[in-house]
Amino acid sequence: MLIGIPKEIKESEHRVGMTPSGVQSLIENGHTVYVQNNAGNGSGYSDKDYLSVGANILKTIEEVYDISEMIIKVKEPLKKEYSLIKEGQIIYTFFHFASSLELTNAMIKSKSICIAYETVENSDKSLPLLTPMSEVAGRMAAQQGAKFLEKHQKGCGILLGGVPGVSPAKAVVIGGGVVGTQSAKMLAGLGADVTI
Repeated sequence: MLIGIPKEIKESEHRVGMTPSGVQSLIENGHTVYVQNNAGNGSGYSDKDYLSVGANILKTIEEVYDISEMIIKVKEPLKKEYSLIKEGQIIYTFFHFASSLELTNAMIKSKSICIAYETVENSDKSLPLLTPMSEVAGRMAAQQGAKFLEKHQKGCGILLGGVPGVSPAKAVVIGGGVVGTQSAKMLAGLGADVTI
């Protein structure tokens, strides 16, 4: 199969659809992989890293979409990508269709085959592709909360873990799923008084 990895164009998205080790695995299994120039830079992977495992580097996003039977991305296609998607092309990414009727209609119109990471399930109904992202979100939520409590961020000047003579902050986490559990663990690790 001809597999393409375009550079993400969504603002502030620095991830890449596949690391060089993932690309190497695909190539070892007989696939041909095309990576857009500088697609991995935001994640710390150079074109040289992809070339060293056997990938082909293409200059433009248009070239990647045009040659590929399957596209591997991180985020949903943006409006300027809709016209690049071909009938029968497999698009493998986080889609979150429920949040965008425009995206949903565009993918239906394209007649592509859309595989949404967030809906891939194991036999036990767990979500192997969504769970790691939720873990990251929970951990980041605790860090961001701590940051915005700082005075120079116009916060209350509260230190999550307190200091001798000053009680730790009280933190409330709403929901005990993957995100909430990871947030609670991080907050507790920082010394906060946590309630889920």
